[in-house]
Amino acid sequence: MTMLMHTRGPLERVPYSSERRDTVGARPENAHLAMIRRFFLCALIALLTGTAVAGIMAIKIAAVFWRLHYS
Repeated sequence: MTMLMHTRGPLERVPYSSERRDTVGARPENAHLAMIRRFFLCALIALLTGTAVAGIMAIKIAAVFWRLHYS
């Protein structure tokens, strides 16, 4: 239990901490690029999904017109 409890004051830093010290401002340019990449990936997925739905609809409409034309 003593390993889990802080032995120092509430505002003092531990001299040898296992967590990174620059986690908040590590590399904002990488975070910005990741956000842009995620946006374009979502946009690409949305476009591919829309294209697939439009293709399925086009095939079904072509099949209906084919039946109406030859009946």
